[in-house]
Amino acid sequence: MERKITGCIVTYNNMRTIDKAISTVLEHAKCDFTLYAVDNGSTDGTPSHIREKYPEVVVIETNRNIGFGAGHNYILDKLDSDYHVIINPDVIIRDDIFNDMAKYLDNHEDCGMLSPRILFPDGRPQILGKKIPLPHYLIASRMRGKKPGKVLSDYAMLDCDMSVPVQIQNATGCFMFIRTSLFKELGGFDERYFMYFEDCDLTRKVNRVSKVMYYPYATVYHEWGRDSKKNFRLKMVQISSMLKYYAKWGLSSK
Repeated sequence: MERKITGCIVTYNNMRTIDKAISTVLEHAKCDFTLYAVDNGSTDGTPSHIREKYPEVVVIETNRNIGFGAGHNYILDKLDSDYHVIINPDVIIRDDIFNDMAKYLDNHEDCGMLSPRILFPDGRPQILGKKIPLPHYLIASRMRGKKPGKVLSDYAMLDCDMSVPVQIQNATGCFMFIRTSLFKELGGFDERYFMYFEDCDLTRKVNRVSKVMYYPYATVYHEWGRDSKKNFRLKMVQISSMLKYYAKWGLSSK
């Protein structure tokens, strides 16, 4: 029986990247697939553009910026799929990774969510944290140079064999492949985070009842602008989310 897969992209003034994201997702989702675009009050014409160019996409407008997690949760009660994909509007897909990841979950009932290999569009690997984001890891990530130091390497598990699936404590929110039933059971993302750390939080919740696995056989290309490093307001949002995360989970790595 063919699996049903849904995906969701939350948009906010994403005209620059949205065509690459949607067109590549639709091209390579060779399955029973429904894509939702939840728009958080864009003023650049993003939702009307999607409706006109991609009529197969279900566009839903919140009419205000309710945040990343709340945007994805906005369609939670509409999901009737086997698997659901959280997709950033600056992601590019180049292969049929949807069926591949679904097959892995079909065959591994103890796994609830997958995180793929993430590369820049030019093929360079993105050094992303895969352990619980403790303060010394975040400082190392913020202060990174051209080459990752010892602490950042530990955070990204660069010294581990990542050529095979391995359980991780932290998955990036730019692309998450999760069992729909589990996503609903957990109530989706914690909406106390407007943006940032909601992916760390969800990973932790999934790992309490199942497993989150890094799945290197599927590759996603992510433009990743690291906007919080350039924009003071977003930096403050990130710090606020970080404090909420530590207030909820503490500073333990367990």
